[in-house]
Amino acid sequence: MYSTVYEESMPAEGPCPFELPEWIACAPFEHYLGMRIEETAEGRAVLSMPFLVKLAQGKGLMHGGAITALADTAVAMAIKTVLPEGSHFATVELSLSFHAPVRSGTVRAIATIVERAERTIKGMAEVFDDNGVKTATFHSTFRIKRPK
Repeated sequence: MYSTVYEESMPAEGPCPFELPEWIACAPFEHYLGMRIEETAEGRAVLSMPFLVKLAQGKGLMHGGAITALADTAVAMAIKTVLPEGSHFATVELSLSFHAPVRSGTVRAIATIVERAERTIKGMAEVFDDNGVKTATFHSTFRIKRPK
């Protein structure tokens, strides 16, 4: 979907070189990693990502950064279900605890919103492997851009 712009430099100013096909959709980085949105509804999202060789660390396990990206994106998609389309928000804090390595297959992140204040939303995601083993637990805080 975005492969024609993957290697372009992001401009400092001006229009973005890509457009999301809809409000809840994978951006170029997420698409590049192979993420798929399985479900989104009312403060919850489920995303999956296949373990491809490009996501491996030096010993052949799934790289922790890939797992973190999946969990962070899953929480972001859960947040999109409760905000007006076009809202701007970003991760301002995150933590991830690993419980088991991912050796193959597909990982799935199940994300929920756990707390919401005026401009702050806290979320969490649990990441599971194909066998249903919880591989990681993720917590994050997002900040919504102040209205103009």
